[in-house]
Amino acid sequence: MPARTALVIGARGVIGGNLVEHLLQEDWDVIGVSRRGGVDGPRLRHRAVDLLDRQATIDALADLSEVTHVFYAAYQDRPTWAELVPPNLGMLVNTLDAVESVAHRLEHVSLMQGYKVYGAHLGPFSTPAREDDPPHMPPEFNVDQQSFLEARQAAQSSATPWTWSAMRPSVVCGIGLGNPMNLAMVIAIYASISKELGIPLRFPGSPGAYDSLIEMTDAGLLAKATTWAATDPSTANQAFNITNGDLFRWRSMWPRIAAFFDLETAPPLPMSLTDVMADKGDLWGRMVAEHGLLPTPYGDVSSWAFGDFVFGWDYDVLADGSRARRAGFHEYVETESMFLQIFSDLRERRLIP
Repeated sequence: MPARTALVIGARGVIGGNLVEHLLQEDWDVIGVSRRGGVDGPRLRHRAVDLLDRQATIDALADLSEVTHVFYAAYQDRPTWAELVPPNLGMLVNTLDAVESVAHRLEHVSLMQGYKVYGAHLGPFSTPAREDDPPHMPPEFNVDQQSFLEARQAAQSSATPWTWSAMRPSVVCGIGLGNPMNLAMVIAIYASISKELGIPLRFPGSPGAYDSLIEMTDAGLLAKATTWAATDPSTANQAFNITNGDLFRWRSMWPRIAAFFDLETAPPLPMSLTDVMADKGDLWGRMVAEHGLLPTPYGDVSSWAFGDFVFGWDYDVLADGSRARRAGFHEYVETESMFLQIFSDLRERRLIP
């Protein structure tokens, strides 16, 4: 089989970083694209580029004729749902315009999405969400990105056209500093600071969120599923919900998380992490010094706004993952074990005490 070369867009995030590691383990050649760039290694090259700059994107990717698979996991945040559409659609368009013109062996384009496709960010939505559920009122950049891919794929004149897939994980958990969607890091830093202050670990979300059903997606599991969907012919031109495979309520999970950090729990207390954690930078700096942690700026260790977003879901957040199972993907991860493993890894890397 000819060598496969992956172009991973958003290679420095939690999703992209774990995907790069998995692809390398599977003996792919990998080219990682991000704004920050990265350190090259065996079978791994990095390119630093602002994907919103169309000409810069074309110039940066102009020599990548060997690319066979594009894995798109880039994201730029904006204050409102409507403002998210132009940059996130534009980055995908610029990427595909640049790659398609030079990568004549291109086989597949993988798009990373999420439950916003189902309206999960707007309020209670139909659960378990299924990939063929009816659309909701726009704006929604995930939907626009998929529509663009579908139209672009259908318009190809090649005798061997590339295919696409769309991956729809729940809240993705893994290790990746500076990533705005990293709930495991939010919890780990919140718990570590609570312990430093000698206070119990209180669930900070809305009362309804404590008892609602929710699910997670392990970043390593997602990497396996993404590679599977990009290489199995039976998955072409489809979307797949990808989750760990189990459900939980914070009411039962929270004490187990607290126990890992040797913390007591206390009744939940709704609070804005964005507000109450805003003044903890100096404390974090002292913790880094006293515990011999890897020097990491406080602004890079956690996104409190994302924690507020997830902990504010006072309704069930879950999707039907049976389409992927019917198509042949049977991997799963126990969510409690996932959290505890991530926290252990963070300690081993000296990112938390």
